[in-house]
Amino acid sequence: MRGDIRAIAHRLHAGSVKVTGDGVERLTATAGEAAERGLHIWLEPTLGDRPEGEILEHLAECGRFAERLRRQGAAVDLSVGCEFWLFVPGIVPGDTVLERIENLMNGNVDPVAMQRRLNRFTALAAGVGRDVFHGRLSYAAAQDDVVDWNLFDIVGIDYYSYFPRRSQYVRELTRYLRWGKPLAITEFGTCTFEGAPERGGMGWAIVDYSKEPPEIIGDPVRSERVQAAYLTELLGVFESMGLYAAMAFEFVTPESPHRAEPRYDLDMASYSLVKVIKDDPGDPSSDWHWEPKEAFHALARRYARR
Repeated sequence: MRGDIRAIAHRLHAGSVKVTGDGVERLTATAGEAAERGLHIWLEPTLGDRPEGEILEHLAECGRFAERLRRQGAAVDLSVGCEFWLFVPGIVPGDTVLERIENLMNGNVDPVAMQRRLNRFTALAAGVGRDVFHGRLSYAAAQDDVVDWNLFDIVGIDYYSYFPRRSQYVRELTRYLRWGKPLAITEFGTCTFEGAPERGGMGWAIVDYSKEPPEIIGDPVRSERVQAAYLTELLGVFESMGLYAAMAFEFVTPESPHRAEPRYDLDMASYSLVKVIKDDPGDPSSDWHWEPKEAFHALARRYARR
């Protein structure tokens, strides 16, 4: 983790890092290291598939740590979570994230009931965030989510649109500014194959995990150039609009190693800026290291010019 944070700060030249996922000790250790490196921290605890009480307590513990960092002078914002309909049981039918996605895609959802349950939990999470953290508060919503942004200081959007013209991005993003609040792009990115930007947030769904080892479905063509071009195009749009922050998704995906044989190159289905190289490709538990992809170098050049 420390090596990755150093790379994010000094090789990628990023000014911010989003620390997300679950595990209070992991999240707080990573946020603390980022603060030591002088990075702006977007702390976004995301505990999924657990009872509501556990999710809210996980948020509270991380929020208390964020408040301590803030009082010590660190630049830190707290997000109360990510796409609750996806990660919090009881909003959308399904016991797991994948089951909820399937139910949504198949229309097995009562939209009115879903929105009511989403509103209730979002308000609960915002209340917990306000109780423990006194800096800027936000939430990472999916693009089409209906959110009461009066609960938050920063509008946060996970953004995976693809348009052929820059003006179309600007037009779509402008609708999130109507609240009169700063807009943060809490995720943006694409996978590493031709046509991935058009698949948006579902680019990862080209892997058949029922097989051992997992295999790529069909014959997608690996392209680091496509990933790099999409990221830099969107970054230019965000900069031109003067948005509060934009966080590329994501730095590394250890579960998706790169292999020379396309059928097993899981990095094609990864949004990461670096590719994972296994010391022993045939051993899932093998040690690994990462190497920068074209997207890493492209963003590093842009960030270094800030």
